[in-house]
Amino acid sequence: MSPSSIHILDPTMSSVPNQSSCRNTESFSLDPDFVASYAETKPPFGFNGLGEIVYRRTYSRLKVDGTREQWFETIERVVNGTFCRQQEWADRNMLGWDACDAQRKAQTMYDKIFTMKFLPPGRGLWAMGSPLTEERRLFAALNNCAFVSTSKMWDNIDGARPSKPFVFLMDAAMLGVGVGFDTRGAQAAHAQNILVGNPHSAHARTVTFTVPDSREGWVESTGLLIDSYLAYEHVNYEFDYSQVRAAGLPIKGFGGVTSGPEPLRELHQLIRHTLDKHIGQPLSVTAIVDLMNLIGKCVVSGNVRRTAEIAFGDPHNPEYIDLKNYDVNPHRAAFGWTSNNSVFATVGMDYSDVSRRVQKNGEPGFQWMENARRYGRMGEENTRDTRVEGANPCNEQCLESYELCCLVETFPANHDSLDDYFETLESALLYAKTVTLLPTHWPETNRVMLRNRRIGTSVSGVAQFITRHGLNELRTWLDAAYARVQEIDSHISELFCVPKSVKTTSVKPSGTVSLLAGATPGMHYPESRFCIRRVRVSKSSDILPALEEAGYFIEDDVVDKSSMVVEIPVDHGEGVRGLRDVSMWEQLALAALLQKYWSDNQVSCTITFDPASEGPQLNNALDYYQYQLKGVSFLPRIDYGAYPQMPYEAIDEATYNKMARNIKSESQLHLVRDSEKKDAEAERFCTNDSCTI
Repeated sequence: MSPSSIHILDPTMSSVPNQSSCRNTESFSLDPDFVASYAETKPPFGFNGLGEIVYRRTYSRLKVDGTREQWFETIERVVNGTFCRQQEWADRNMLGWDACDAQRKAQTMYDKIFTMKFLPPGRGLWAMGSPLTEERRLFAALNNCAFVSTSKMWDNIDGARPSKPFVFLMDAAMLGVGVGFDTRGAQAAHAQNILVGNPHSAHARTVTFTVPDSREGWVESTGLLIDSYLAYEHVNYEFDYSQVRAAGLPIKGFGGVTSGPEPLRELHQLIRHTLDKHIGQPLSVTAIVDLMNLIGKCVVSGNVRRTAEIAFGDPHNPEYIDLKNYDVNPHRAAFGWTSNNSVFATVGMDYSDVSRRVQKNGEPGFQWMENARRYGRMGEENTRDTRVEGANPCNEQCLESYELCCLVETFPANHDSLDDYFETLESALLYAKTVTLLPTHWPETNRVMLRNRRIGTSVSGVAQFITRHGLNELRTWLDAAYARVQEIDSHISELFCVPKSVKTTSVKPSGTVSLLAGATPGMHYPESRFCIRRVRVSKSSDILPALEEAGYFIEDDVVDKSSMVVEIPVDHGEGVRGLRDVSMWEQLALAALLQKYWSDNQVSCTITFDPASEGPQLNNALDYYQYQLKGVSFLPRIDYGAYPQMPYEAIDEATYNKMARNIKSESQLHLVRDSEKKDAEAERFCTNDSCTI
């Protein structure tokens, strides 16, 4: 198969694009007639309309005419953005550009997304082809996740300041990228006897920095303050916040509203409080995690609603292990929730102490770096990825320091045959590989990504596929599909004249993206086959009357007076078991199967367990599965009781049927033109409840 024949046309589509769309001299765009043919088609959103409501709230951007996108228009923006970036790459590198071939591939990608056979990450649905990438060229925002190590923060590589890991995390988080980090900088500080400086000394000069009203301004001010302690500059910074906009104003490009300067002012005060206690001492593990978590808290209350962080530390260091013991560290109760905490486990270690801690609150999680460095799929040795140092917040991607990664999500259960799934993989990889062509504004990141071209082709709806087709069929599909992915990657890499991806597949936990497609998230089983999902919708949204007309139950939001709460009955599928019927051991076995037959990166698996009956078995479980996994986390099943308007409520079949009968199957929600002026608020990070806050 030659590079130009990667695309396989849908047999229902014309094999010859309109010749006006085949002009090599023009910027790429999908044939308007092709796009128009989807305008009246009802999209196959999942879960009784839940998928469409989530789409409207999260990914439907404001257009120039002041109305919100419909699904067929969002896909047009995303696909046009993707192929414009390919064309730009081909032109810049003088590779040649076949406009007709691109049109065919783009139309196939469009159809695969429209029919929910694969979806770009939430970041891509929201940002690709938008002013954020087309005008501001903030391509980092297309990536889901990142990792940064503090181990070399003192080394002054290429003039980098000690604050570099902290400002990288802040900058990335404000762009919607989830970030993992380690605590190795504390070990380096102790080993080299590097002490925290005193910016308040008599030798220090006072400098006033006026904070610009921008993401860059917030990040720069934070870096200056940290370096005033860690870089021995003898500068005492004072900050002027007068240029930062007041709270409540719309944020262009990113969605949401401004917070005013208070979150940044508080961050600066807390950084001073944290580092003042360390003056004259080496930077501690606690201080590193405190600074990262305080930045995360600022981002949450600043220009985005959520953040995602994961900390990695030494399982034998009591200081690290006790970070979430708020009896030992009461000051951390106010911000310790901003990261999941995991340990760099070693194969063969004694898990008895950490497993007792996991039994109480689910932390720490576990990352086996020796497995991540040694293997692609478990059992297949891979010597190309030995420089990985950690992982992203949901732990499905092993990463080098400053590396980003783009994840795409495929839905095997939405396919009629393995050949159909193979065709989908071609479009999914083409999207992900295109994102690797795009530079970020961080040179350190570009150097890694140009070399690795790492992508993460994920699978969701695993529980539904197993229920319908059986575990052996899943194994067969994944094993064959993995081989196909490697073949596709070879041809796309040749087409773009770039290296093959160091790794290509993963299992992400998913979040709102799987809801669009009506799929269970990643490898996870739902809490219950039947449930009520509650979603907030602005009172000013034009879709509210359509939802009421369609028969959904709607009531005033008890928390946000500007919103209404819509109840959607959800059936995850005939025969799909609830999580209470899937043991801890079965979940671990499924994760191991996915790590062996599909994922050469990692499998994001949050294993739910019963603290009483399964908690005492955690030590044995870790002993067995340390040889079969690269990472794992656990979540004790705890009944927190009911409260008004819970986002998720398990129900029985009779209740589901009663609610579902009230919803009109001929709902015309997809035709509603929403003129709400507030832009969509993008999904942040690799969103699911286990790795975002």
